[in-house]
Amino acid sequence: MVTRTEPGSGLRFAVLGPVRAWRDDEPIGTGAPQQRALLAALLLRGGRTATASELLDAVWGESPPNTALAALRSYAFRLRKVLGSQALVTDSGGYALHVDTDALDCALAERLSAEAEKIRHTDPVRARELLAEALELWHGEPLAGLPGPHAETQRSRLAEWHLGLVEARLELDLDLGAHAEAVSELTALSAEHPLRERIRALLMLALYRSGRQAEALGVYADTRRLLAEELGIDPSAELSDLHQRILEADAGLAAPAGSHSGPGEPVRPAQLPASVSDFTGRGSVVRELGQQLAEASQECGVMAVSAVAGIGGVGKTTLAVHVAHAARDAFPDGQLYVDLQGTEPRPADPEVVLAGFLRALGVPNPAIPDSLAERAALYRSTLDGRRVLALLDNAYDAAQIRQLLPGTPGCAALVTSRVRMVDLAGAHLVDLDVMSPEEALQLFSRVVGEERVSSERQAALDVVGACGFLPLAIRIAASRLAARRTWTVSVLARKLADHRRRLDELRAGDLAVKATFALGYGHLSADQARAFRLLSLPDGPDISLGAAAAVLDLDLYEAEELLEALVDISLIESAAPARYRFHDLLRLYARECAERDETSEERCAALSRLLDFYLASAAASYELENPGDRVLQHLAPTRRAGMAFDSREDALEWLFSEGQGLLAAVEQAADGGCESPTRRGVDLMLVAWDLMESGIYTRQYEQAARSLVTTAHACADPLVEGRARVLMAQLLRMTGRFAECDEEARRAMIVGVAAGDPLTCSYAPNVRGIVAHKDRRYQESAAFHTAALDAFRADHNQHGEASALANLGWAQLALGDEAAAVASCQQVLEIHRELDSGRGLGNGLYALSIPLTASGRLDEALACLTEALPIFRDARQQFWEGMTLYRLAEVHQTAGRWRQAASHVEQSLVLLREVGGEWRTANALTMLGRALAGLDQPVRAHACWQDALGIYTALGSPEAQDVRGLLGGEPPSAVAV
Repeated sequence: MVTRTEPGSGLRFAVLGPVRAWRDDEPIGTGAPQQRALLAALLLRGGRTATASELLDAVWGESPPNTALAALRSYAFRLRKVLGSQALVTDSGGYALHVDTDALDCALAERLSAEAEKIRHTDPVRARELLAEALELWHGEPLAGLPGPHAETQRSRLAEWHLGLVEARLELDLDLGAHAEAVSELTALSAEHPLRERIRALLMLALYRSGRQAEALGVYADTRRLLAEELGIDPSAELSDLHQRILEADAGLAAPAGSHSGPGEPVRPAQLPASVSDFTGRGSVVRELGQQLAEASQECGVMAVSAVAGIGGVGKTTLAVHVAHAARDAFPDGQLYVDLQGTEPRPADPEVVLAGFLRALGVPNPAIPDSLAERAALYRSTLDGRRVLALLDNAYDAAQIRQLLPGTPGCAALVTSRVRMVDLAGAHLVDLDVMSPEEALQLFSRVVGEERVSSERQAALDVVGACGFLPLAIRIAASRLAARRTWTVSVLARKLADHRRRLDELRAGDLAVKATFALGYGHLSADQARAFRLLSLPDGPDISLGAAAAVLDLDLYEAEELLEALVDISLIESAAPARYRFHDLLRLYARECAERDETSEERCAALSRLLDFYLASAAASYELENPGDRVLQHLAPTRRAGMAFDSREDALEWLFSEGQGLLAAVEQAADGGCESPTRRGVDLMLVAWDLMESGIYTRQYEQAARSLVTTAHACADPLVEGRARVLMAQLLRMTGRFAECDEEARRAMIVGVAAGDPLTCSYAPNVRGIVAHKDRRYQESAAFHTAALDAFRADHNQHGEASALANLGWAQLALGDEAAAVASCQQVLEIHRELDSGRGLGNGLYALSIPLTASGRLDEALACLTEALPIFRDARQQFWEGMTLYRLAEVHQTAGRWRQAASHVEQSLVLLREVGGEWRTANALTMLGRALAGLDQPVRAHACWQDALGIYTALGSPEAQDVRGLLGGEPPSAVAV
């Protein structure tokens, strides 16, 4: 151990890299190599005394020069001068170095790794953080540049220790479900240490958990061959056992989901929401449902389904959650939960819900199929043999949930819905009625307080009676009273008694929900009621304070006053600071109030103000990221100011936080009947381009763009249709649907010319040129990009000019003119540097790297891509981050650096599978196969190429023939193992 003898000395030392020293974070000179070797030898003794003889051996070995002892004393004297006599002391004819605990990097790393080992099974997340912290202390080769046998021995020891820590950290990565991310690093490590079986085993497991079984088996085959050739031995029993388990698809190898699971331990989701602490009554229904679930858990031959139906606000969800918690022990393999949003304009898609369930059950993303039927089949297969409860809350109808039912004995589904599901075969149906008067009074008392209610029992009965004994209405009324200490129960009862028609409405089925919400609505001031009505109109899941102020046509302070007042009386919720949302039933009620109490002109005006706010704000964000872009001069005018941003980071944060609401507003504008909203909608999507390329909002962006195309075409609006089709084409290009992309861009050109729109007439041929290039029609590609370049220049659009120049440069490269290609792409970079265009600079660097790579200027290409990568990451552009990693792999592959190539393409593959479409995924697999072949891993390479060939063949891409050439006939025999 390093002893602590001089607290506060400020000395700090490093040996995990070059030997260095600091005092109070200021570097200290450590002298010549032999002097640093002496310092290292003393540091690594942990404060123990070293004799002069031991130090001579450490620095010079068995044959020191005649002057060695004098030199040793001179070095010690110099070190004492810079370190201080308290640190370096003479002891029994030798020397000792006393420093603070943790002042030496290797001692700190040792402590961190020991702490990690203690807690790795109880707190793997923290253990992983500790190991990562320890590994960050390494800065290159330990004891770099030091002479002497002692330094060489210690260097080897520290390097082996470092590798062991990396392996331990990677094991935790796999335990924590980060298998896809670990593949890249493990691939590089296996190339650097080809005979280290622990790394090979981790790589096999990571590949298997990533849905890449053929590659995992390929790693084993390559390892077996290398061990035989290099050492004449077979793989260890551990590695062979892992190979056999992969062949058998052993369930114990499944990846964990969400939280740590031990090896072979199945994932047990626990997704139930918290049960309310004041759950009241419902005794007979609780017993009835509990009995149904108990019978299901005993695997009596059928999977049980219980469907609870009732009017809005009757407490279906509260009841179901309470019953599900009580039955948890009967379903030890987990509980799933989803809000199916049956009262929203667009209920949850069963396909999306199944993807979430599969991930929660431990199925990795790459293994989740695309179609609804395939996901449902995999869901039922995954649940086979398990006892799992699925709570399907707020269902729209029976059709929505059929594919979400587990379908295996021992499992159960508990469904809530506003409708009675008589068409759900085999379901146990429960009609949930309102509370009894006694239960309603008990609930009211629990919220308000027993003391206040007991003294005014009759008034309390009047209140719950006015609430129609609906639990949600009771909670709203009780919460209002509890928040106002000066009110009595009688005051509240008198306020509720004024609604003469309320009881008639309660007896009219669905009108009960309206009557319940009217309790709060009727006590609002005029301004509050107007806010309640108008804020319900936008379709987004929630709304920010700025957007709400636009809807209400108020300043931020006035809007916040109204919103917080509505929060106080539980008519809206505060989702986060300065963000608000409606409960789904309250939103429906508020919209009906708006239809009744607001004119259609005012409703349209509110949504128009919201669209103006989003467009003005997104334009301000776009301008910060793309200064000088002419797109901004072609936008529809707005009558309301948007947000002002201090930095690109603030603008980007706003755009991504508002993404869902912004795109919902566009789709609502396209679908609505308000006057000419589509122009501002399409322009809003133009300046919210980053949402598409991020990969996060791709699907919602596509839905909005398609709605705009449909509406604009029906309304014969060629300007909007052209721009919307350009957006669709760009999105289809990004996701690899090139035939559809070309058709959209072709139609965009036609309507764009008819409208005389410079944006459509320049961007559409640019996209068509990209598709032509992909299809290897290089002359045609160059012609399209030249036309786009002319159009951009005619519009003085330098950003567009840079885009067309980059694409033209790549076409020139494909046609064999490397010099022209480099020159074109250098112009791109110059334009973006001159404009200081943020993410555009990354695009310019990326563009230039491609012809530089092709012309053999690999160092320059590597520098471009290295500079571009953090730009895309900071801009949250997963698509371009993935493509940049792909190009980095290409540079390393061209240079024959196979390990680096494999590492980068593995990282790109993780991103491109998510946002780049199948064609780019196949490209990455092809390149990964080349890198693995260069690393002498032919079986795994063959597996990658087979996967790529399958994708190319399905797409009808010409690259299929290239991959057939790589495969070269029959696969290696090891694949069949």
